[in-house]
Amino acid sequence: MSKLGTITRRTFLFGSVAIAGGIGFGYYKYKQPIDNPLELDLSDGDAAITPYVIIDQNGISIIAPRAEMGQGVQTTLAAMVAEELDVRLEQVNVLHGPASAAYFNAAVLEEAIPFAATDTSSMAKRMRNFVHVPAKLLGLQITGGSSSVADAYEKMRVAGAVARGVLIQAAAQKLGAPANSLRTENGTVVSRDGQALSYQSLASAATSIEPESEVALKPQSEWKILGKSQNRIDVPAKSTGTAEFGIDIDLPNMMHASIRVNPNLGAAMNSFDASKAEAMRGVKKVVAIDNGAAVIASNTWYAFKAVNTIKFDWAKAEYPQNSAAHLKAVEESFHSDHQDSQFRDDGDVDAALENASSIVSGEYKVPYLPHAPLEPMNATAWLRNGKLDVWAGTQIPTQAVKEAVNITGLDESAITIHTTLMGGSFGRRLEMDYIIQAIKVAAQMEGTPIKLTWTREEDMTHDNYRPNGMARFKAVVSENGPTAIDLQLAGGSVNTSQMGRLGIPAAGPDIAIVQAAWDQPYGVQNYRVTGYRVKHDFPISSWRSVGSSQNGFFHESMMDEIAHAKGLDPMQMRIDLMTHEPSRKVLEAVAEMSNWGEALPEGHGRGVAFSLSFGVPAAEVIEVAIVNGKVKIVKAFAAVDVGTAMDPRNIEAQVLGGLNFGLAAAMSGNISIQNGEVQETNFHQYRAMRFYQSPEIEVRILENGDRVKGIGEPGTPPAAPALANAIFAATGQRIRELPLDKSIGFV
Repeated sequence: MSKLGTITRRTFLFGSVAIAGGIGFGYYKYKQPIDNPLELDLSDGDAAITPYVIIDQNGISIIAPRAEMGQGVQTTLAAMVAEELDVRLEQVNVLHGPASAAYFNAAVLEEAIPFAATDTSSMAKRMRNFVHVPAKLLGLQITGGSSSVADAYEKMRVAGAVARGVLIQAAAQKLGAPANSLRTENGTVVSRDGQALSYQSLASAATSIEPESEVALKPQSEWKILGKSQNRIDVPAKSTGTAEFGIDIDLPNMMHASIRVNPNLGAAMNSFDASKAEAMRGVKKVVAIDNGAAVIASNTWYAFKAVNTIKFDWAKAEYPQNSAAHLKAVEESFHSDHQDSQFRDDGDVDAALENASSIVSGEYKVPYLPHAPLEPMNATAWLRNGKLDVWAGTQIPTQAVKEAVNITGLDESAITIHTTLMGGSFGRRLEMDYIIQAIKVAAQMEGTPIKLTWTREEDMTHDNYRPNGMARFKAVVSENGPTAIDLQLAGGSVNTSQMGRLGIPAAGPDIAIVQAAWDQPYGVQNYRVTGYRVKHDFPISSWRSVGSSQNGFFHESMMDEIAHAKGLDPMQMRIDLMTHEPSRKVLEAVAEMSNWGEALPEGHGRGVAFSLSFGVPAAEVIEVAIVNGKVKIVKAFAAVDVGTAMDPRNIEAQVLGGLNFGLAAAMSGNISIQNGEVQETNFHQYRAMRFYQSPEIEVRILENGDRVKGIGEPGTPPAAPALANAIFAATGQRIRELPLDKSIGFV
């Protein structure tokens, strides 16, 4: 059983450090409790017992304060509270809740420290606990890094248990019965003689009760909701068209806006001529914004049409002006002056290479990639009477508050961020550009709500992209597997670029450059991984699985080459090298699932890849067939280990989505640059996977890990290398550059 320190009605004292191992940090600011943000909007008789539970005239509401982007996270988070509160999911309303530091995410920073997920040393545990301090001080209410479930696992269950305890105390007072004689069931407190009091009837009394200083959580053996597949709470509204995304917001007397900003990303606008746009039907106003202009009109279509008639004089960007020059910048970064990290340097790699009779070597390349969510960037802002409301799909609502303060000068208490459902993100809505623009446009039409919507073309060409990158490796291979590996990786710093835009310091090495490469649990005697930082100003950011996305391709393609260099079975070699038992078991599981080793029909091939990312070991096998010289993806198999599976069906869905996402990018994903501008403007140029191209996929969920982990991203990294390795198995063609369709066609 887990216990947490005091959680009062009015404050939320975050105590996960105590849970994680009894280590306290004596920082005054960290130890200060955070006010419960829900109490600001309560009416008499309503209760917000913790920041995660509201009981009012509308019933019971659970706050699930992470962005719902289609990944089902709010269902899983609500289930954690409901489990301990003793209510069924269908009995509660689930809300995102306000932007508040009370909902800070501590687990998201654990991925940024240079300790492998398999490192269970006391130092590694202390460092994982330590990052909770800056997370709280920064107030990072953030959805990302597959961290939501891990961060909430203790926190939200405790919130439910605290609320349940207070309601029992309220019932005890009302019934004149000992609290230990009462039980809870389906949203009621029940006495021994069968009297049942609903939670709503107890809400008023609960507001005056101080919770117990410690709470006990249910053991897993008593779970009724967690560990079982749930019907997602967002599916009915999404299925009937009643769900409200950011792009659906409609307010009284609302005006609509669209923007054009310099296609030379980050460069200035020298001037513009909007005379034609200003004369067009429905146009109310044209205003200058940072690096561009916005058209405000009576509907979105009028704004789209008008903004495209504006004539601009753009300044040129300072970054390289074409794709070849960007790739050259990467190539030139394999130099000591650009060395960013060397978190792994086992044995004596140089001596092993020098004394080797033969060396296996190779070079791999990946392009920039856009996030390309189906719902383009949009936000609605309404500034009036000294208050600002913003409706937006955002993964960092607390950052949106900070940006709004900077723009308007208003106090935080005058700013409300309404976080809507999101039609995809894949990391894109970690950025603030579209929200900043909406607020600045609304500030020029104070009193009128303004909905800003980007065109698809603006969205595709003004992203902050997954970085391009390269890998070079040398390996010494014996008859049993590699004895030495020297892997060098070069790419841009996501942390410096993305955190810089958010105004958050990002000093030191960027672990994303070597993520899912330096920390893989392969037991190789001499093993070195070096990261080199590419230095230019092209905007890059987190893309689903961040550095693991490209490094999964680099690392697992390399491992395949190493196996085939000595005629080794690539599956068995990986299994034999594994030093981490849960990782070995996912490989063994996927081998069994895919009937690895059994003969395939002529023209077929299987490829395997493994990646440990975000603490989750994931292994995937792809089977392909060559049809008229082109590749058809026939089947896919995936095994993952999340420690404890909160919702198996939703985990399976996330693995399916992540695998398909990785396959689509591997097949044809590419962003190219010419004259400083991104060339792919829509899905006719940036091709998505078609339904008929998606293979039959089988998923197996294992629970051997020692900690609960999230699954939104780990399904993506193995997909590209498993596909490339399958193509090699079927054709003998080793493809070392993505997208694969540069080298071979797909059915």
